[in-house]
Amino acid sequence: MPFYVSPEQQMKDKADYARKGIARGRSVVVLQYDDGILFVADNPSRALHKISEIYDRIAFAAVGKYNEFENLRLGGVRYADINGYQYDRRDVTARGLANVYAQSLGTIFTETTKPYEVELVVAEVGEDADTDQIYRLTFDGSVADEHGYVAMGGQADAVAQSLKDGYREGSSLEEALRTAVRALEAQDSDRHLEATSLEVAVLDRNREHRLFKRLAAARIADLLSAADGAGGQGSAPGGSDAAGSAGSAADED
Repeated sequence: MPFYVSPEQQMKDKADYARKGIARGRSVVVLQYDDGILFVADNPSRALHKISEIYDRIAFAAVGKYNEFENLRLGGVRYADINGYQYDRRDVTARGLANVYAQSLGTIFTETTKPYEVELVVAEVGEDADTDQIYRLTFDGSVADEHGYVAMGGQADAVAQSLKDGYREGSSLEEALRTAVRALEAQDSDRHLEATSLEVAVLDRNREHRLFKRLAAARIADLLSAADGAGGQGSAPGGSDAAGSAGSAADED
């Protein structure tokens, strides 16, 4: 015998289901630094990426079911390529891509039995920090325009609180990476994340052509060591400047 479930209860059940699925995943942090936007994921896999390039100045980060957000990523790449070819590359923006994702996620959430268990960030680096764009999209198609930092997945509240306490505008790449790693570690006081357990990428506004760069484990370890050294030295002459110079040199292709 069929039974009646109110639309409100159906939506609530779907939202609870999606939130639980997302919370089971490992966290991702996105934050601005002086030269661009940094993406850091708790992800030891070298093959299954949570962070990817979408277009010239646009990148994508996600948490949740891999097959679902990979589907969305591929759709975003196709959208960017087609629009860039038909119109102009400058017409492909993070805002436009976020709107497309919002429509897709909203339709899936309302019209299918099972919602996508995903949360996304679409980010575009600008000429300066004020023109950077970071959009956060949730499983139901809601979009939020974020500034400074974003935490998704896992114990997102604990990660966000750590970011709130440690984030500083205009920080260097080393400082931003250390802040992000500390925030990811805030979920478990006994856990220490090594470079090999992290997936890290940047949108660097100072690069030419492709602004997206994925960082290797050795480079991540160097940046974390530089940040720890600068923190220990405080304002020792040349300490942080020397670390920053070394970091810039090591980043060159």
